[in-house]
Parts: sequence; C-alpha cells; structure tokens
Amino acid sequence: MHKGKVVLTCAITGNLTKPDQTPHLPITPAQIVDSSLKAAEAGAAVVHIHVRDPETGRPSMELDHYAQVVEALRKARPDLILNLTTGPGGRFVPSDEDPKIAGPGTTLMAPEKRVGHIAALKPEIATLDLNTMNSGGEVVINTPRNVRRMAKVIRDAGALPEIELFDSGDIAFMNDLLADGTLAGPALCSFVLGVKYGFQPAPETVLYARNMLPAGARFTAIGIGRAAFPMVAQSFLAGGHARVGLEDGVYLSRGELAPSNAALVTKARRIIEDLGGTLTSTAEARAMLSLPQAVAS
Repeated sequence: MHKGKVVLTCAITGNLTKPDQTPHLPITPAQIVDSSLKAAEAGAAVVHIHVRDPETGRPSMELDHYAQVVEALRKARPDLILNLTTGPGGRFVPSDEDPKIAGPGTTLMAPEKRVGHIAALKPEIATLDLNTMNSGGEVVINTPRNVRRMAKVIRDAGALPEIELFDSGDIAFMNDLLADGTLAGPALCSFVLGVKYGFQPAPETVLYARNMLPAGARFTAIGIGRAAFPMVAQSFLAGGHARVGLEDGVYLSRGELAPSNAALVTKARRIIEDLGGTLTSTAEARAMLSLPQAVAS
C-alpha cells in the first residue's frame, strides 16, 4: 500500500497507438526523449519506453533506437527511472491456409531477442508480460518456458521486473514464478484493464485483482483508452500507484486530444492530489521500489 505517496509512470509512446490517432505521438528517439523529460517535469518519476522506426512510425525493437533514448535520458536526467518494455515479439497471426504457419503480422521471436536491449542497457525496470490471450484478431503468446527465459535475462541485467497482468490467470502464473524462484518478492505488478479480452476496467476488477496478490506486492491499475483516468483514481483508492501516457490513451477529455504526455501527467497528478495523495519524487520512488539512488553523471 502506498499510504498516500504515489509513484506515477508515464508510458510515452507504446506499441499499438498509431500515428494517425494523434499528431502528438512521439516517434523518433529525440521526440521520445523530449516527451519523457517534459513528463518528468510534470511529475512522472518513471518513464515507460517503447521505440519506433523514425521513418515509418511503426513499432521497433532496434537496439540502436533504445540506446539513443536511454543514453540521452541518463545524461539529461540521471535520477529519472527508466522502464523498458519487453512486450513486443510475442504476437502470432495464423495463416489462412495453415494455422500452424505464421501469417503476415506475426512478430513472435526467441525470448532472448525480446530482452536483448535489457541485457545491453540495464534499465532500472523492465516489463515482463505473463499474458497468453486473444488480442484483436490475433494472439499474444507468452509460454511459461519463454517467460522464465526472459525473466533470467532481466534478473541477470539487474533490472526489476514489472509484471504485467492482463487477467486473473496471469496472477496465478506469477505466484508460481515467485514460488519457484524465477521471480523474487516483493512483486511489482501492473493490472492492464481495458484490453477487449482481458481484465475489464471497473472498481470491482481492481479490488478482485489486488486481493489475489501475494503479501507485500506493489501494484498499479492501468486503464486503456477511456478508462485511463478513472483507473488512476481507482488505483489510488485501492492502495496502488498510477500510470498514464499516450501508449494507454490519446485523449485528455472526451473529444479533446492530449497535446502531450506532460498534459496527461498533469491531469493524473491533479486527480491524485484531489483525492488526498501526493506524487513521489524520483528519489522517493527509488527508495519505495528498492532501486539504487541515481549518481549524477
């Protein structure tokens, strides 16, 4: 439980938000860095990073793009907590002719390739998705064996895994990973609410998921799309932390596109403060998450 002190994460660009949804989506490494720094100025203690192909705007896993972002952020704000995704690389689209054969749009790759940037760049936090589920007309696959292989790389890099939970079965899976030593407690978790075939965004869902967690676990309830700001409030009220960003939702209010990630952070901050909470500084967030304090470069 946060006891009123909330670690706010900003998810800067994501994997599924499309440039045609908003002209304000950061695409290039320089834009991602600039947006991250402005989000931090607005109150985010953590920035969650995906990268994109600067030419096409499509999601990318290129190490060089990650390296440019991480190196620039570490130079500009060594105190800022960097959380890098490992979610891309798990999508499977069966071909029409033979569903055993991957069709166009499949990104499924060896687990070590999905975490290669974690091994190379050693961020403070790395996400670890536990979901195997329908996603639109496709399937996301994270088998127990492959999750364990990814978790080892994350652990060896010294990063703290942030366990992304899309439904209640993922929590049962996490508990097994904690029991066999693949993960070490206390767990850092995120409930992802609003994906069509996963957890649905409601107060009852957050409380149900929270009550399944092992003792000492820290959590954030993340709302997708129109659920983004309601879940900021619900997460705080349930004793969790908060996340917003253009990865999760592109609107500041109904019909009004958010002009920046910083604007989303500012609104989330207002919600939390109106409910009686306060945002942590980066130093406070590091202490709460048992991360090393930053050393000025």
